[in-house]
Amino acid sequence: MRNLDMTKDARRSLAALFCLSAALLPCQPGAIAQGTGGNTTLKGRIERDVAMADQLLQKGRYADAVDLYRQALKRNRRNVGVLVGLGTALARQFKLDGAEEQFDKALAIDPKNALARSGKATVLLNRLQSSSATILRNKDLILAQAEEECKKAIALDPNLAEPHLTLGLVYKDQGRLTEAAGELEAAAKLDPKSTEALVSLGLVRMALGELDKALENFKQAIALNPGNSTAHYGLGRVYLKQGQLDEAIRELNTSLYQYPNSAPAREALGAAYELQGNTVAAIKEYQESIRIKPENPLAYVRIAQIRQNRGDLEHSIAELRSGLELMPDNPELHMWVANQSLQLGKIDDAIREYGTVLSLDKGSKEAARGLARAYTMQASRQAAAAFLMSNEFEKAERMVEQALQLYPDDLELRLAQAKLKILAGKPVNLDALGNPQTDGERVAYAEALLAQNRFKEATEQMNTVIASATKAKQLVSVADLAFAIRDLDSAEAAYRKALSLPGAEERARRGLAAVAGARRSAEQAVRAGDDLAWQKQYGSAVDQYRAAIYENPRLAAARLGLAKVLEKLGTACERDLRSALKQYRAYLDLEPDLPAKQRAKLTKRMEQLDQRARKLAHKDRQRAGR
Repeated sequence: MRNLDMTKDARRSLAALFCLSAALLPCQPGAIAQGTGGNTTLKGRIERDVAMADQLLQKGRYADAVDLYRQALKRNRRNVGVLVGLGTALARQFKLDGAEEQFDKALAIDPKNALARSGKATVLLNRLQSSSATILRNKDLILAQAEEECKKAIALDPNLAEPHLTLGLVYKDQGRLTEAAGELEAAAKLDPKSTEALVSLGLVRMALGELDKALENFKQAIALNPGNSTAHYGLGRVYLKQGQLDEAIRELNTSLYQYPNSAPAREALGAAYELQGNTVAAIKEYQESIRIKPENPLAYVRIAQIRQNRGDLEHSIAELRSGLELMPDNPELHMWVANQSLQLGKIDDAIREYGTVLSLDKGSKEAARGLARAYTMQASRQAAAAFLMSNEFEKAERMVEQALQLYPDDLELRLAQAKLKILAGKPVNLDALGNPQTDGERVAYAEALLAQNRFKEATEQMNTVIASATKAKQLVSVADLAFAIRDLDSAEAAYRKALSLPGAEERARRGLAAVAGARRSAEQAVRAGDDLAWQKQYGSAVDQYRAAIYENPRLAAARLGLAKVLEKLGTACERDLRSALKQYRAYLDLEPDLPAKQRAKLTKRMEQLDQRARKLAHKDRQRAGR
């Protein structure tokens, strides 16, 4: 199961908890006296209000703190410490426009106030929590502005922890994890009691895979402040990654008790339940995560995985498309829709989705492989000429070529390119591409062998993959892929092996039922083709035989029927005769026990077909030369 990256959504509680103790200290008595004309009674009242507001802020009573800060401002509107304190209290309530207004007022009075600069950066960072499409489209610009404000604050006061903390969060959102860790370490050193810096550092270290260090950071933060919900969330995430599910659930529930509206904590809890096999509870938590933060692609993917495991691909795709409505440029969601559409046999949808992924990420190896797979499947459904003349086929060749330029040594991509060349009728020597070393490469190699009708060799590759899979989920994944490319024999073998292992019995039974259904559909199409051929409706018969071959490429009767009708169609067409020869060869490969007399008769017939095709080709060249 993939690890979840929750750090972006954890930003709400992290960025809002930055320490502003220095800003919240009351101004020097002399300065206040100067601003109030020496009124010591007024000065004392302001100091008392600010001190109480500081305490309320630290206790999380932000609304009460705001009231006291505003009272203090009525008596002295130019008190920078009060302005910064008010901005902080508003920011923690996510009243970002009001917070920014207070920080701007503070900077108008004191342009060199580092805390106000840091506060503005935090406001910018927190704006990214919005679901506004405008905000999300301008994410990179907003992060750049926040980075600039942080650097200005650090230049003004290098020993202030807050701008280092916020800059670390900015770097984290920009994917600059190593730099983020450096800034957060600096913040933790400058303020050893800052739970915010420790939690943020733990989240970044978790993303870097440094689980032991992250675990220590979270435990330190909890020791300083047991009420820090994000620290409990982070600790739960580490336990989840380590497979300690009971401990993970305990910490995540603690986090949610303290802060029920945490989208990443809900998602992590769902993952823990899913690993325990409680998919009903898992879906409930994923859906709650989406309700809190709709722009969370992984929650949609998790639900889609569960739907897929239940065999409900249509429902799964619907879940993914609801996510795409909010995140139309998310390549991961498009990839999931493409893979599941291919499994359902919706090849046009799959091609479109793979193309979208490649337009968003030109270096996507998985999308390039999937696109080649989809076109290979589509070719068996329709006449090769119409298929190869399409603009989409040229686009597929171009996209796979672009991916190969980035990954020239990727065998699976070279095999994807080879499959496209095979479809175009170009000679391809698969043996020269190299020997597959991984299961993924073996499956891709088997696909290319199937495209050349080398059935026995393809079976050998798939059998190796099935034999190496020891876990139920691995076997089901292999079986699903084999079924998607309609290698029904391999799919059946993988599903039957999965059926003997705990954890995938229901999924394997559904897969076996789907395989049986595909076999029945192919046989029905052959019978329909035979009837149409007997009535000399050869064009319609071709369509039926092609449909049968799509459902079951190893069905010998479909190959023989298609060869016969193509031969009858091809009295004046070399292409049809060559196609008929290809189908006869496939039939002989699929019927190794054919009686010698029948095999010899068919071989002679193929030689005659080859001679006819050569004569037609010679005539075509003569006509072209006139």
